This record gives sequence, structure tokens and C-alpha cells, in this order.
Amino acid sequence: MLTDDLDLARLRALAAAVRFGSFDAAARELHVTPSALSQRIKALESAAGRVLLVRSRPVVATEAGAGLLRLARQIELLTEDAVRALDGGAREGRGPVTVPMAVNADSLATWVLPALATVPEVVVELHREDQEHTTAFLRDGTVLAAVTAEAEAVLGCTVAPLGVMRYRAMAAPAFAERWFPEGPDAAALAVAPVVVFDEKDRLQARFLAAAGVEARPPQHRVPGSADFEQAVRLGLGWGMLPELQAPVGAPGLVPLGGAPVDVPLYWQQWSLHTPSLDTPSPPRSPPPPTRPCASDPRREMPLVHATRRGKRAQVASRGAGGAGVRRRRRRGG
Repeated sequence: MLTDDLDLARLRALAAAVRFGSFDAAARELHVTPSALSQRIKALESAAGRVLLVRSRPVVATEAGAGLLRLARQIELLTEDAVRALDGGAREGRGPVTVPMAVNADSLATWVLPALATVPEVVVELHREDQEHTTAFLRDGTVLAAVTAEAEAVLGCTVAPLGVMRYRAMAAPAFAERWFPEGPDAAALAVAPVVVFDEKDRLQARFLAAAGVEARPPQHRVPGSADFEQAVRLGLGWGMLPELQAPVGAPGLVPLGGAPVDVPLYWQQWSLHTPSLDTPSPPRSPPPPTRPCASDPRREMPLVHATRRGKRAQVASRGAGGAGVRRRRRRGG
């Protein structure tokens, strides 16, 4: 039976290969040779009767491997909690709890890091992705929590509202004078250069559609939140900037008018009940859709709880130290 071959060493090898992106790096982490790690994964694949990993750079789980990867991550959490319980909650001699999570670029550049700044006993492993696609990491077991635009919970996860990230169309004053001398009407917006994050960034398209623009204006692709803002400030084009990053009245920028684009954000995490991962109750009521995330989502972000010497230290708006960012170039609210 497959269950007879799901030993912890093989599952740890699978999880490490995906987490560190290569067999060599995973082998170093587990203090085994790359050959030994490869043999463990091959034994797991032989028992499952299918390929579990794509041997690419970085290594990724196949659809079949995603379920076992999720199992491996859950076992890691349960093992950590069991060891802590046996030690009476003490963490001396052991490393901090690692919390893999997915977050969109604009949240990462504005409010997430301040929200993860004051709990050194938790290390976050951040995966950057568009907010409409972060739940893919939950489904394949890469992360245990995600900031997402999806209100419907992923199977096996809980969901809680965070707030609304509000975006406004902004431009450099000189750019606005050149391209919108009579104001940003549909005709001018149809030809004025625009800055987009990448092919998944639909914020500018939503603004253009609301303005009745059907044409596709020239586009600059700038896949970095700070670089995106800088491109707008330098006059390469206009773009949708979050109020948290560029509030109305910010020097060097002028609003183009029109309705803002609001992106509701949600927190999803595994519903596995352990002391290391325990979702607090969601906010008493979701924030109204007209309220910008600038109202401070850091006070509303439910995250995990880390146990420190038998007492719970909430990892929420209080944060986590040690952020290692895996850059997957996706933007979002």
C-alpha cells in the first residue's frame, strides 16, 4: 500500500526539494548527499506510481506531487508542535517556526512587512505573486497562508477579510500636461503611454474600460512595485498606484481623476488546527468596499499564532522577523 511507503524521511525530502528549489540545496539542508535525497524522492515516486516533481530550476511539484507536498508540510507543523509539547513549550536549541506565505507585490511593498516586524521567533518565507493567483500556492502546498483577492476559501482553508486596497490613476505633472492638456478624456487615454506591472496586471485596463476606452495604448512593463512607482514619477506613463504607496497630494504626482479601483483582499490559511497555525476570529464585520486599505490593514490581518515558552504570541498585525522573499514577479492590490 502507498501509505506504507509514506515515511517521514521521504516526505521531508520532497518538501525540501520544493522549498529550496534544487536537490543540492535540499540535500544540504537535510544533511544528506544529493544522491541519497534523489533516492528518497524516487522511492516515493515509485510507491505513488507517478512523477511527483518536475526537475526544473527551480524544482516544482507536479499536480500529483502537490497533495503529498501539502501532507509533508502538515506533518512538519504537527511534528514541531509535538516536540514543543514534549519540551514544555521551550524553544531553546531549536530554530524558529518557518511560515511560508504568498503575498502580492503592492501589499509586500506597503503594509505586509510592517505587519510582520516584531515576532522574531517566526521566520516568514514569502512568495510574491499577483493577488488573483496567490491561492495557487495554497492548493499545491507551497505555502500555508496567502493574501488573496479570492473571497471563496480554497478547499481545506479558512478565509477572513483584510480590507480594501484602493488604487488611483496617477501621473507625473509634466506627463499630464503633455498628454492630457484638455484633461484625461477617452481620446487622450487611448494614445497616452501607460505603465503596467506584467501581463497579469489588469488594474489599468479596468480604469480604461470605466473611461470608455477600447483601444490599447502603448505599454511599459515594469515588474517591481517600487520601480513601477518610479516609472510613473519619471513620466514614462501613467499608472494605477495604491493610496498606501502614493496618497493623493504626494509630491511629484497628480491624480488623473475618475473612479478609484478598489481591490478587496482576504487572508486564507490552512484550517489545520495546531498551536503553530491557529487562525483567530475574523474581524467582526468586513470593511466597507469604499474604505481604502490605507485605513490600516495591519490591525486587521489575521495570521498564525506562534507558541513561545508555552504562551501564544500572535503573529498578526504584530509581524514576523526574518523575511526571505522568493521573487515571482506579480503585482496586485
